[in-house]
Amino acid sequence: MCGLAGILQPDPQQYSLADLQRMTHALAHRGPDGEHHWRSDDGTVLLGHRRLKMLDLSDHAKQPLSYLNRYTLIHNGEIYNYLELKESLSQKGYPFQTTGDTEVIAAAYDHWGTDCLSHFDGMFAFALWDSKERTLFAARDRFGEKPFYYALQNHTLLFASEIKAFWALGLPKQTNPQLAFHYLTLGYVDDPLQPDRTFFQEILKLPAAHYLKYSAIYRTATIQRYWDIDLTRDPSNLTETETLQHFQELLHTSVHRRLRSDVPIGCSLSGGLDSSALAHQIHKQTNIPLHTFTAIFPQFDRNEEASARTLAQHIQAKAHFINLTETDWLTTGLECLQQQDEPVGSSSVFAQYAVYRAIAQEGIKGVIEGQGADETLAGYERYYPWYWQELYRKRQWHSSREKTATQELNVDVPFHWKNKLAAFFPQAAARQRQREYQQQAKRNTELNESFRREQLQQFHHAMPEHPGLNGALYFNTCTHGLEELLRYADRNAMRFGVETRLPFLSHELVEFIFSLPPHFKIRQGWRKWILRQSMDKHLPHSICWNPNKIGYETPQAHWMQQPDFQEAIYESRKKLIREKILAPAVADRPIQPQAAHAPNPRDWRYFSLAHLLTD
Repeated sequence: MCGLAGILQPDPQQYSLADLQRMTHALAHRGPDGEHHWRSDDGTVLLGHRRLKMLDLSDHAKQPLSYLNRYTLIHNGEIYNYLELKESLSQKGYPFQTTGDTEVIAAAYDHWGTDCLSHFDGMFAFALWDSKERTLFAARDRFGEKPFYYALQNHTLLFASEIKAFWALGLPKQTNPQLAFHYLTLGYVDDPLQPDRTFFQEILKLPAAHYLKYSAIYRTATIQRYWDIDLTRDPSNLTETETLQHFQELLHTSVHRRLRSDVPIGCSLSGGLDSSALAHQIHKQTNIPLHTFTAIFPQFDRNEEASARTLAQHIQAKAHFINLTETDWLTTGLECLQQQDEPVGSSSVFAQYAVYRAIAQEGIKGVIEGQGADETLAGYERYYPWYWQELYRKRQWHSSREKTATQELNVDVPFHWKNKLAAFFPQAAARQRQREYQQQAKRNTELNESFRREQLQQFHHAMPEHPGLNGALYFNTCTHGLEELLRYADRNAMRFGVETRLPFLSHELVEFIFSLPPHFKIRQGWRKWILRQSMDKHLPHSICWNPNKIGYETPQAHWMQQPDFQEAIYESRKKLIREKILAPAVADRPIQPQAAHAPNPRDWRYFSLAHLLTD
């Protein structure tokens, strides 16, 4: 986990090492343990790195790292299976001077070329300069855990781990109006149809599961997808017992690899099923008392403190509880938003921010987290209709009794004639949904009329392309949803020099989950059924079989009633009016405090967007 920046330029006088240093200084929080830079002999390639020491704490592992007198590499993240790869590559004659994972990337690329990516189990963003071919090979992990932003200007390639590095270099901060429009009307913090776009017009991002190859000879860049999930493959033919066993083995291996570290590793514990399952796995695999960290809100009904305490006692963890109040939000909430560089969906991001701050204060640099389980194992209530539509299409709706079983768990999710129609005509249903959202945006009188009219011409509401539960899970895992949460976690954690590790996003585990029939994800009303069944004998029943999903949720509606916060919202509206994004009539409209997970939190979105715009 580190910060990286680079410049490839045809004119060696265009940017200097001092310019590169401005970029890496903007990323200092990502790598508090060291800073180094490299310049090619002809001055056309500049690479910079901020280091967070997790593996091989010696100076031998500092970056930019040179390999075979040909490659120069900067790397952010971890290759979790580096030990296995190093053994295999050593047998093929590749030398290694460090005990970490970065050299493995260079050796793997030299041996397998771009196919090296298929061998990596990890979270990563890296850039490797090949002095012989005069090409830059850059890649991002399969789910987008680690960021990689870039800009192309007059045949010069600039790249960095965070957008703020480009601003440090002097690039203009020009908002992308279409993304701003989709954020205000749909809540999108990215573009599902054009995943390389950001909220700023000059800056792009390398999509997850893609690599970039840039030729310094021809000054051309090619971008290629290297991994995807095949939803058309035949489902697994394992028995139920074999399926459970294989799932448990894959999860065990994933946790085992993500515990590899030369510094202490803790666990973020929400009190829910996912983080509790991982805390149990860590406890089972290690003999060191585990530090767990939980954000709590004692006066808030969505508080999971009791469950987190129960689990911490169950595994004899050293539990840390971070009590967050409106005072905490008012004093440091804006700092959290600014760290993100782009808008966020709700103040729940701040709870995560505060947890990472507490983790760093305890001297812990790495933390295991449960992100990814909800998107791959159907953890949200919104997945019920997708599964029920599949059952309805297969004429299994009534015999399955899934709707009744869900109601018996006191979970009430509607399923009406539109869902039944969508079961047989999914494309028509998607078009109708697009029209409905477009009409809502068209009727939004709070937006500046000219801004609304212009952006409506390119309005799009994204929907899963594949019908059924697996199609919806794929959409949220690989197209739209998960990467938003991963961006929040990366920026929040790296603000305090903390590395996040996510066992549920082992690609081998995810591929297996998607090979399973839907009833392994939802059964008898229980979401994430296979995980619950696997943890049945290991976790307290109140945690393993709790049908309620809470997650990181702050008392946002209460916070929005505080005078200081309301003043900030009014100022945000005025700023967006000056930018001709909001209509003047919005300036004095009464504020509507809304919960963190409210469907259309307009005032929150105004507040979040306004703080990223230039004055």
